Amino acid sequence: MKISLSAAAFLAVVTMTFAPGTFAQNGLVEFTVRLTPSSGLDEPVRGFPFYLLRKSFEDIRAEAEASEPKQDLDAFIDHLDQSAQLKAWMKKHHRVSLSGDDFVHGLNASDIMDVPEFYQAYLERVSGDRTVKLPKPKYKPADKTKDPEKYQKLSAEYTEAIRQFIEHNPQTIEGLDLSLEGINPGSRWNSQEAERIALVRRRALDLAQSKYLAARAETNLEGQGTFRDIPPGTYWLSTLDVFATVGDARSRWDVPVTLQPGLASRVELNSANAAPAARSSP
Repeated sequence: MKISLSAAAFLAVVTMTFAPGTFAQNGLVEFTVRLTPSSGLDEPVRGFPFYLLRKSFEDIRAEAEASEPKQDLDAFIDHLDQSAQLKAWMKKHHRVSLSGDDFVHGLNASDIMDVPEFYQAYLERVSGDRTVKLPKPKYKPADKTKDPEKYQKLSAEYTEAIRQFIEHNPQTIEGLDLSLEGINPGSRWNSQEAERIALVRRRALDLAQSKYLAARAETNLEGQGTFRDIPPGTYWLSTLDVFATVGDARSRWDVPVTLQPGLASRVELNSANAAPAARSSP
């Protein structure tokens, strides 16, 4: 294809006019990273990778979480092989873990008497404790067939006596959770939630380092780094969810930085503008 002399001259003028201007629009981001351990002396963060992102890492994490919806607690409970009373208790209290001091101390006499698994666990707990003197039933098993009305009345009285005993002796509940280990679904729930958290983390890191990555740089021995030839705009200077460590000081960053056309932006990173600790759980 032949180009006329006048056309060639026009293209040369266009190139000379616009190319330098376009290049001049880009700028650079210079940053310095220092941490202060308990020794009290600032030290540079050396040889550490930093990422210039087009979106804050916290927002990227939120995007990743949206792609991996949280587990439905009620649906999880519905599929458990437990009594209807225990399932109702779990939904009411929004928990499936049946262990720990917070669980035991949160129980009351009505919980124990109304949930078969709790009642059985309580009886197992006190059966081997000679210091606990439970009320004794006034009915006999044979009364259930010989005199059902009497049996029902005495059985209701015994249940109420146990309820009052628990109310007046709350310390007897301690250790009840040990008898629930075989039916405790908390570990299964936690395992599934841990898998989801790992998926969210991998998804967030993948998005940050592909879809939203503008540049990557590593600090030198002075804790300095530079991102060059960066188009103007707002970015985030981030370590993703990785912590930099100097002595006993640990920090990560997700700091916004605005770059004007053809200019340089300088950022100092330290403990004061560090990001909150990475969440372990969304």
